[in-house]
Amino acid sequence: MSAITRIKEQKRGIVGGYNSPDDLRAFVQVSTTLVPLALLWWAAAWSAGVSLWLTAGVTLAIVLFLVRVFVLMHDCGHASLFRTARLNRAFGFVFGVISGMPQYVWSKHHAYHHATNGNWAKYRGPLVTASIEEYEALTDAGRRRYQRIRNVWLTPVHGFLYVLFFPRYTWLKGSLALLLHLAKGKPAAEFKTPYWATPKEYWHMFWNNVVLLGLWAAMSLAIGPALFFAVYVSSTSLAGAVGIVVFAVQHNFSHAYASGDEGWDDDVAALEGTSFLVLPRWLNWFTADIAYHHVHHLSAAIPNYRLAECHRRHADLFSGVTRIRLSEIPASFQCNLWDTARRCIVSEAEYLRLKESRAAPAGA
Repeated sequence: MSAITRIKEQKRGIVGGYNSPDDLRAFVQVSTTLVPLALLWWAAAWSAGVSLWLTAGVTLAIVLFLVRVFVLMHDCGHASLFRTARLNRAFGFVFGVISGMPQYVWSKHHAYHHATNGNWAKYRGPLVTASIEEYEALTDAGRRRYQRIRNVWLTPVHGFLYVLFFPRYTWLKGSLALLLHLAKGKPAAEFKTPYWATPKEYWHMFWNNVVLLGLWAAMSLAIGPALFFAVYVSSTSLAGAVGIVVFAVQHNFSHAYASGDEGWDDDVAALEGTSFLVLPRWLNWFTADIAYHHVHHLSAAIPNYRLAECHRRHADLFSGVTRIRLSEIPASFQCNLWDTARRCIVSEAEYLRLKESRAAPAGA
């Protein structure tokens, strides 16, 4: 019996023992994340009077803790960090402010990713992976631009835009459009925008931004705006870059399952379209075990602190899951084309090899 068949028949039993949150473990995770992060900000302010190299080192440490903050925020969105909805909402909001991301709105978009995992007709990832047909329709300059934008060294720019710029920009742009709508005497219920779907989403965006802007002002007064924004923008952008790279290679890797609407299977996507990142133990801690992404996609209700346990208990079922080591991440990040005919993700290099082999005359 194949692993896929066993998972389909025994899925409830496989994940059932691991999807119960533990508030004590969650509080330990929260405290061991937020307390060191606060101390690192104190160290950043102190180090500026000693050595800028020391400040840079502290900033890199802040990056690691911000990555952990984002993953814990992600767990709150799945209601899997704490047992109660109230605690998940409260700490999700706190983590969202620290991350710069309106958590409630983000979690709604992320839920769509889980509902469509492996269906690339529905969701193409944060960098919007093109199909081979779409790629071939581009000009030579367009193809170069497509690959250049997806260069791993540009991910800090994407991180800045994703975490810092767009959440502020969309809120302000949508709010101004709403004010103009109301100024014309039109009822608020008739207002439509792509930036939020419900009044609840808007108010979450509103308070996330208001609290965040207040913290920016308070930190600028406390340690000086130049030092604060230098550390804050660089650390948040780099943390966003790490998040984008990790997310990408968990779904974009050589021959990752990539179906269209027809024949799509979410269990197959969990095992064949989601990777297992083989990371050092210390890095697994900072990423809150999101490396066990195949387990997470079998059940998003499993808390991060039980993913590794579930993986070990059912290791035989996950033996076929693609493993990616740190040294293999750059190569996996280059797998950014969707081969619709073969229902998988490929790199540009593989696409070109296939194109040349098909163009070669028979017998050549």
